[in-house]
Amino acid sequence: MPLAQSKLTAQGQISVPVEIRKKLGVGPGSILEWDEKNDEIIVRRAGRHTSADVRAALFPDGSPERKASASVKEGIRKHIRQKHARR
Repeated sequence: MPLAQSKLTAQGQISVPVEIRKKLGVGPGSILEWDEKNDEIIVRRAGRHTSADVRAALFPDGSPERKASASVKEGIRKHIRQKHARR
């Protein structure tokens, strides 16, 4: 059973039902994204991505190798020294 239905106008426009607007948290001026996944069309509020989407965008080849905390701390110290070095 569908959550809601919309009717397409001759100009290709639809009205977003109030139930969907409330679930997406959208109103006048909001931008919606349309995406295709398998044989389904997904509609979401623009700029709203899952953590899996963000992870896939940042690490397309999988997670980077982990570094020892001492190595990370030394990298931070080096960056701070370079950033605040007198020129």
